[in-house]
Amino acid sequence: MSKLKPIEVLIVEDDARVAKVNRRFMEKIEGFQVVGIAANGQEAKVWLEEMRPQLVLLDVYLPDMKGIELVWYIRQHCKDIDIIMITAAEEIEVIQDALRGGVFDYLVKPVLFDRFKQSMEKYRLHLQTLSSNQRLDQKQVDQLLGHVQEPIPEKHLSKALPKGIDPVTLEKVVQVVQAHSEQGLTAEQVGKHLGASRTTARRYLEYLVSIKRIRADHTYGTIGRPERKYYAEQI
Repeated sequence: MSKLKPIEVLIVEDDARVAKVNRRFMEKIEGFQVVGIAANGQEAKVWLEEMRPQLVLLDVYLPDMKGIELVWYIRQHCKDIDIIMITAAEEIEVIQDALRGGVFDYLVKPVLFDRFKQSMEKYRLHLQTLSSNQRLDQKQVDQLLGHVQEPIPEKHLSKALPKGIDPVTLEKVVQVVQAHSEQGLTAEQVGKHLGASRTTARRYLEYLVSIKRIRADHTYGTIGRPERKYYAEQI
């Protein structure tokens, strides 16, 4: 059986560090290939014309134009190219414009790898559904448009997690750490946010560190004692 051609991706990002992280994230996901990185809108137009990638990872803030302008340029000149926004822009007007421009997904920085991977795998499934069907029923259309999300059975979640780790609490811990990622949180602080003990919080935090959902560093508190703080893995 011949190997499927990888999905070609163009990264449009003026921050070289973020572009490098996006490339590294993409290299971890099977079936995708980064064909170029553009640092501004004009470079992106050249890449679009020459390479005709299937997917563009696009930032909103570019030095020579707004990312939304490039969205509409792509819609006018490259209708067969899809777009996923990866940006720090959280303004509702920007998000609405992006949705009206038909972006496939919108990721808000700092982006965790799990969310990045979820978006790419959903996009790959989207392409597979379109390429393998001549006609779609309502259920398939709903799935393509994101109106239907198939829940993961609880029994599967339980099998995937070690004893003593509840999936709902685990997700709450992730959200708490993400919300305070710049300054980091100790196990005691996370416990207070959850209404749980420091021991319980530490158990969840250390599990998240072990699967690389978050990271931990030792810092020194006001009285000179080292303390372990937890941070989200960020772009």
